[in-house]
Amino acid sequence: MKNFQMKIILLLYIVTIAIICFFTIYFSRILINAGVGSEYVANIKIVSITALILFSVFTIIIAIVEVKKYIEPMSKMLKGAKKAIFSADINNLDTVASSDELTESFNEIIDELKQNLKDVNSEKKQKETILKHMTDGVITFNMDGKVTYINPAAKQMLEVKAEDTNFKSIFGKFADINMEKIIYLDSWTSSEKKIENEQGTMSLFFIPYRDDLDMPAGIMVVIQDITEHVKLDNMRKEFVADVSHELKTPITSIKGYSETLLDGDCDKETEKHFLHVIDDNADRMEKLVQDLLTLSKYDNNRATNKPVEFDLGELAKACKEKFDIEIKRKNQDVNCFVTADVPNVYADKDGIERVILNILSNSIKYTPDGGKIDIYVGYVHNDAYVKIKDTGIGIPKNDLERIYERFYRVDKARSRQLGGTGLGLSIAKEIIEKNNGSINIKSKVNEGTEVVIQIPVKKK
Repeated sequence: MKNFQMKIILLLYIVTIAIICFFTIYFSRILINAGVGSEYVANIKIVSITALILFSVFTIIIAIVEVKKYIEPMSKMLKGAKKAIFSADINNLDTVASSDELTESFNEIIDELKQNLKDVNSEKKQKETILKHMTDGVITFNMDGKVTYINPAAKQMLEVKAEDTNFKSIFGKFADINMEKIIYLDSWTSSEKKIENEQGTMSLFFIPYRDDLDMPAGIMVVIQDITEHVKLDNMRKEFVADVSHELKTPITSIKGYSETLLDGDCDKETEKHFLHVIDDNADRMEKLVQDLLTLSKYDNNRATNKPVEFDLGELAKACKEKFDIEIKRKNQDVNCFVTADVPNVYADKDGIERVILNILSNSIKYTPDGGKIDIYVGYVHNDAYVKIKDTGIGIPKNDLERIYERFYRVDKARSRQLGGTGLGLSIAKEIIEKNNGSINIKSKVNEGTEVVIQIPVKKK
């Protein structure tokens, strides 16, 4: 590049000198032929020489300026390009690559760019797939409050409609959620809010983010469904309150009667009655603690489950016989029917016996005097079953969904009076599920209740 520019300047310089010399000689001869004095011819030669000198100086100045201002920057740029493309040695920067090498280098650069674009698109698709199938909701907003991204989970959790396209339309119904406040007043740290809608309880994490210039760019919102956590937390609180209440009642009774006995102002018959009340309340507390320990063992997988092979029909009959005195006292009609050829089951016999006793005990307690209770033992779909059907007071429909909750009672006063702890069905469900079985309850008020327990049979 540099040699080419200098050749052009040199060529122009030579042509200009030739033109000046030509015109000088030409006008000198014209003046001589015209008979003009020699001093005029000498003056023309002096003027021509002066013009040549000035032109030479002017040409040199232009050449220097051209080199400094244009040629040297262009040369440096071309050398840098050569070095970047061909990684040439510093001593060979002036080597000009052939056209084939240049084409090959550009093809390599294009292939590398294509691979980079492919990797970027692949990474983008991976992120979109992850966000699309996340169970947590994700929404991003720009500084104008418009939605730039929202995944299906967020639409479902927040019940977002097609016309909800900005921050205000999605969160405007919640008075304490303001976009400007989150961005500018929370010191760029994530803030958490809890909301409730028809979908349940949602936890919202608002995370402001910035652009490359460290300027506010928008907000990302992460939505988590904590309905189950809230439900479990409420159940835990209710459980603690129920345990406290269940223990407080017998303790208060025991303390009151014992203090009366300590005063020594009671006769023998009254003392005996008070001691009997104290003993009943102590038994109730013992039974409650035992049930709580049993539930704790199942919750922490510490319950001893020793499956054995046994006859379910024989076990059902034995359980019925344990209540013969109570059945006779209430004059109830209780029958046990065992279908022929019921295979033996393989389960924890002690646990299954406890479940049958609990269900049968409830049927006897809540079936009026003279009522009817039928026990069926049979076999269906590779499972043996025990069905206990009574003509008792039944369970309201709204209460059926909660009967397995701990300490839940349909009639709390009557249940306590009959000695129930409110944990029997919870324990029964735990035992049956640990033995790979199932328990199902159907009931109608004033018509009776039907409980079906299914247990896997012994495989041949």
